[in-house]
Amino acid sequence: MSEADLSIHAQVSREHANATMAEPAFSIPAKKMAMWLFIIADTATFTGCLFAYGFTRNGTPNWPRPFESYTNAAIMTFILLTSSLTMLVAIREALLGEKGKAFRWVMITALLGAVFAVLHIREWIGLIDRGMTIFHNPWGTPLFGAFFFGITGLHLLHVTGGVIALVAVGISYNRGRYQADDIEITGLYWHFVDLVWMFVVPLMYLLNLSH
Repeated sequence: MSEADLSIHAQVSREHANATMAEPAFSIPAKKMAMWLFIIADTATFTGCLFAYGFTRNGTPNWPRPFESYTNAAIMTFILLTSSLTMLVAIREALLGEKGKAFRWVMITALLGAVFAVLHIREWIGLIDRGMTIFHNPWGTPLFGAFFFGITGLHLLHVTGGVIALVAVGISYNRGRYQADDIEITGLYWHFVDLVWMFVVPLMYLLNLSH
């Protein structure tokens, strides 16, 4: 084989290797894919819980309606929706390389999540003071307490975990350990938590307003 042939063969081999190692056009980073898979699995969990709640409520004639107002639910919803907006701003600043601004917006998002959790716990305490527990309530079937504390508690657990994740990722990002894509991936989780709340509110609160 001549020297020219060897040169051509080497060039073809390099081009083939580069094409093999090139990133596919529609590839998704492993971290983002893992978060999407988690969100899909978690969506199935919440869907099952809400479906079971709706089926049970529809088949129970004396279903309790303990909420005299939707004010607290509306305030919590406003806070959570605002936190989605601040998270979007944080992601935008991170992608633009504005580390300081991104960190501040992430912390604001975490603060709003913490306020939501405090309001939720205060609501729980008020319902417990009125005689509502997992196995009993003064308004009707005891299943209401089990479903309410179970579903809202599961969501509150996700919010609490999200606040912890936001603080941890935000601090690590500010110190240079994480990159902008880590802020974006954490934002995916936070938006999922907010979206789930949009289904919890009408089913657990609005449909259970006292007449």
